[in-house]
Amino acid sequence: MQTAQVQWIGEQKFVATSPSGHAITMDADGKSNKAPNPMELLLMALGACTAVDVVLILEKKRQKLEALNVVCSGDRAVEPPKVWTKFELLYQFRGTLEDAAVKRAIELSEEKYCSVSAMLKKTATLEWRYEILPPHG
Repeated sequence: MQTAQVQWIGEQKFVATSPSGHAITMDADGKSNKAPNPMELLLMALGACTAVDVVLILEKKRQKLEALNVVCSGDRAVEPPKVWTKFELLYQFRGTLEDAAVKRAIELSEEKYCSVSAMLKKTATLEWRYEILPPHG
């Protein structure tokens, strides 16, 4: 079993330490807004999880990826608990890439590999789109 710790440091601020020992500050107070709140971290985790998958899959497919940016947008329920209800992901690729390889990499991430996506899809819909920009130079 993995264990994380969350320590209150005053007001609505906390420091969370991951099982691997990395720390991140969180701020649940939307007014002071000194750090991401826990729900924002979930949105960021979704983008990071799928980005890792897609990069690794494209690498295995010998695609020439120069850059990837994943823009994650989400809607939350109005009433508590204000769970995520909808996600829209925009994958922005740069490089010499085959359209079919990019599309398949995203599909594999969403359908098979991204554990964050698998969890969040239990309460939310997930839609995605992508664009491929030409290589630099």
